[in-house]
This record gives sequence, structure tokens and C-alpha cells, in this order.
Amino acid sequence: MTNMNNAFLLLGGNLGDREENLAKARELIEKNCGIITNSSFLYETAAWGKTDQPAFLNQAIEIKTELDAKELMKRILEIENEMGRERAEKYGPRIIDIDILLFNDEEYNDSFLKVPHPELQNRRFALVPLEEIAPGFKHPVLKKSISQLLKECPDKLEVKKYS
Repeated sequence: MTNMNNAFLLLGGNLGDREENLAKARELIEKNCGIITNSSFLYETAAWGKTDQPAFLNQAIEIKTELDAKELMKRILEIENEMGRERAEKYGPRIIDIDILLFNDEEYNDSFLKVPHPELQNRRFALVPLEEIAPGFKHPVLKKSISQLLKECPDKLEVKKYS
């Protein structure tokens, strides 16, 4: 039996049928990456970084995977491509975006992979859904819980539950 890794991912998108796209991403993650063991509600948030675009739907999920962090990242990029993700402009609109927020309590910092996600503590749209499923998880670099990071988050964009 191989060791199972624990990863927290953030799914997001603001083009097409947003709900359907997140569902498709979850399906492809289960098929290609690992078992989803927990997922947050869907949240709707104003676009971050580049604001003249439609609102995003975001969801945090927790997965158990046999993949290491780099292999997981490769498969995530393949899923984004398969779903038609185009990287035309930074922070631009997208069908799907899948970020690795946390991978066990490991740290990676190279051109291909940065984990924990370097902007996690500054993004309410990532912290709110993540806090729902992992409030006590300690950020491996900042040594603070997700709840604590959310309390201290400088980002004031509204993140609301999507019905």
C-alpha cells in the first residue's frame, strides 16, 4: 500500500456554466488525481486582480492521492487543458482554474510548483472555502491556522455562499 498524500485544491471559474464546469473538474480530479474526501460549498466572488470580468464560482476540495505534488500539478494542468482553459492574460477570465493550496505540510518553491500557494493568505476567495473544510490546518510556512489567516486577511472582497 502506497502512502497517501493529502492535498487541498481550489477550483474556480467564471466562464460558461460555472457550476457545470466545477462539477466536471471534480469528476476529472477523481478520475485522474485521487479521491475527493471533503468539499466546501460553492462561493461566488468578485474577480480578483482584474476586475472587469464576470464573478467567479470557487470551491475548496480535499483529496487523498498517491501522486506526489509535481505529478499532481502535471495532471491538474492536463485537466485544465482538456476542459479548454486558455492562458491568454494574467488574472483573465477562465473556464476553470485549479490551484494546489496545500500539499501535506510540504513546501515547494520552483518555477513549476509553489506550495503552499504563495497568495493563499491574501485571498479571501481561497481562505473562506478552505476554512470551511480545514479551519485548524496549520499553514506550513506561516505556522498559523486557516481560521487565523482568514481573520488577518487584508483582502476585503465579498465571498458569498452560492445557492
